[in-house]
Amino acid sequence: MLLMKRKIIFALAALVSFGGAQVEAITISPQMIEQFKSLPKAEQERIAKQYGVDLNSIDLTGASKSRSEVDNPQVVKPRSVSQNSNSGLEKTEDEKLNQATKTESKVEASEIKKERQIKRFGYDLFAGSPSTFAPVSDVPVPSEYMIGPGDTINIQLYGKENNSYSLTVQRDGSVNFPQLGPVSLVGMSFAEMKAFLTNKVKETMIGVDCGITMGELRSIRIFVAGDAYQPGSYTVSSLSTITQALFVSGGVNEIGTLRNIQLKRAGKTVGTFDVYNLLLKGDASGDLRLQSGDVVFIPSVGKLISVTGEVRRPAIYELKAGETAGDLLSMAGGLAPGAYPKASTIERFEANASKTVISVDLTSDAGRQVLMDNGDVLSVKSTSSRIDNAVAIYGAVIRPGEYQWHQGITIAQMLPSIWDDLTIAADLDYALVVRQINQRGDIKVIQFNLGKAIGSPHSKDNLALLPRDKVLVFDYASRKDLLGPVINRLKEQSRFGDAAKLVNINGSVRFPGLYPLVEDADIKKLIVAAGGLNEGAYTLSAELTRQKVSEVDGVSITHTQINLQNALSDKEKDNFGLKSRDVITVRNIPDWQDNRWVVLKGEVKFPGTYSIQKGETLRSVLARAGGLTAEAAPKSAIFTRESVKKKEAQELTNVSNELRREIAAKSLTAETQNVSFSEAQQMLKQLENMPVVGRLVVDLNAISVGVESADVTLEDKDTLYIPHKNQIVSVMGQVQHPASHRYKPGVTLEQYLSLSGGVRKRADEKRIYILKADGSVKMPETSLWFSNTNQIDAGDTIIVPLDTGYKDNLTLWSQVTSIFYNSAVALAAIANL
Repeated sequence: MLLMKRKIIFALAALVSFGGAQVEAITISPQMIEQFKSLPKAEQERIAKQYGVDLNSIDLTGASKSRSEVDNPQVVKPRSVSQNSNSGLEKTEDEKLNQATKTESKVEASEIKKERQIKRFGYDLFAGSPSTFAPVSDVPVPSEYMIGPGDTINIQLYGKENNSYSLTVQRDGSVNFPQLGPVSLVGMSFAEMKAFLTNKVKETMIGVDCGITMGELRSIRIFVAGDAYQPGSYTVSSLSTITQALFVSGGVNEIGTLRNIQLKRAGKTVGTFDVYNLLLKGDASGDLRLQSGDVVFIPSVGKLISVTGEVRRPAIYELKAGETAGDLLSMAGGLAPGAYPKASTIERFEANASKTVISVDLTSDAGRQVLMDNGDVLSVKSTSSRIDNAVAIYGAVIRPGEYQWHQGITIAQMLPSIWDDLTIAADLDYALVVRQINQRGDIKVIQFNLGKAIGSPHSKDNLALLPRDKVLVFDYASRKDLLGPVINRLKEQSRFGDAAKLVNINGSVRFPGLYPLVEDADIKKLIVAAGGLNEGAYTLSAELTRQKVSEVDGVSITHTQINLQNALSDKEKDNFGLKSRDVITVRNIPDWQDNRWVVLKGEVKFPGTYSIQKGETLRSVLARAGGLTAEAAPKSAIFTRESVKKKEAQELTNVSNELRREIAAKSLTAETQNVSFSEAQQMLKQLENMPVVGRLVVDLNAISVGVESADVTLEDKDTLYIPHKNQIVSVMGQVQHPASHRYKPGVTLEQYLSLSGGVRKRADEKRIYILKADGSVKMPETSLWFSNTNQIDAGDTIIVPLDTGYKDNLTLWSQVTSIFYNSAVALAAIANL
């Protein structure tokens, strides 16, 4: 018993210390595990402690940690998976290049790039393999499995006698069968052994039958040699095959073959394995089972041929002797959509080390039978991206794109319904057909009336289309976008001094600019292309400017006057044909003006928006509006103008920039300590965000009594705000209590300041001013003791600015403060209307 304990503990200690790699000489049977488990727990811990064994690291459940499980040490590290694979379906940079603009350097660079992107086929099989190989121990045992020393045979007896045995094959090939004695199983397969033992039990033990299965299998020692990733000796399961030997050794290295892996037994080659058969055909018939002492030998790689271009699996393939371009194409998965195999090429190194190109037609038997040589590059070209049997529709249509062409197809057949096929904003008067006229891709442009083509299918506007025609349907937004490529193409195809087929129209049309010179172009077609005439167009006379080029006289320019009314009526005298570089100028009607509007708000009898004519004055519009009401305060009127608003915004920007420069300059002087940077930045931010009013000072009292010099000529979008009578005088700025006070005739400026508690310490008394109700500014005649001439009227505002010298010398502070106050007063008055 003590000997058994020591044997168990020694085996367990060795198992923990050496990871199971060196305990093959010690057989740890289930009986030994059971003997150890039968010991008291304290005894187990004492013995484990004596031998330095951690019981938690040992599985004492029995068979789960049996000797038949092969736990290989970590001898192979996983490889990193290459990231530069190319699926063959993504467009390469070469395919994105326009066929007409490929240069030699671009093509060569693209080909080199494609060759570098591809990788060796089949090597990814081992790229992500685990660092150790999980042995085969729980798979069904095949009938041809050869019984050998170390295998365990499970026998179940039933019938007259019930019993079970686990028999281990000894080194001499026999098993010790209870009641039968030693039984030799040398040279038997699993099926033969099963039949042999079954018959022997039936013959020897009357009334007893048996069931026989394989238990734990033996492990075998094999060798992986040659160009393996990690060659060496490995212990594997007795059910292992060539592929499992490859995995446990990490696969093949960079120069190892995948197509001629040899299995050597007793110095002789007993089989070869082609990995391509497994990967490409799913054929594992060459994946032979290994025996103890076998050598898996990996020779160097054979011929390597690259396949690029339009194939499903571009890669570098290994070819055997006699394999052809057709075989290589099959390995690459066949042709990809868009391939043009008739123009395939093979790049090959000749004997003199020069490189040549061989053209092959992979659609023919002769082309597919071409033998490939080591280092060849098979390139399958792509087909043209041009579509021959299609017409395209772009622009203001519901379903743009390319459609099938057939003989006799017309515009009306492509776009049968205005409502269902066109957008709401589609131009029904102007559409184009862009048609290729030669193999260079030169174009001509045909103009037609889209509405007539759809509404009257028998009209001449319902054009018959040809292959590769492009129909352009315009709206207001897409005009430039659709015409741009057409104009550029017309410029490019101008050769040998020929003028580009372009004409120009400017002036009073909806869309002035450059237009294609269409087939049978005339004045009317160009006006229609430009969207028609504006409302103020002068139709009695327009000007056609034409250049005449002569090799003798050079360029001469002629100007022709045309009657647009006659041209639009199709009178031949004025609606004549156009030539390249013609320019039509459409004039406006003399003194024509667009509608102009002014707004009157507040205390007028009929406030609202009024249309004005050129030169009309404010007095005239007030008279049309019924004049002022009895509650109107004409001195407090606020008149705003867009042009003044823009000017004020520009001045505000200038003041802000000047103030920013002055603050920056002050920060570099000795006065820096007196400047509050945070307050300056806050003031700048307020100044930049200040809304501008655009107020223009007007004297309505003078205008109402007929003073012409006081009247104002109106502009578009002028606005007059007339508030009701205001009996308030406001005091703002650096006073103790800024407030509004009831107006009392005869009260002086000093008295209003006293009503607000007087000026503050920071007040700049020298710059106190009065913002009059009409928007004008009045400076008092004295700085402190004001005379009676400083009359204060109802609606006036007294401004006491900040003394900028109290804190620093920024000369723009007073100007900024006045802007704040003036804008605030005007905005408050407008808001109260």
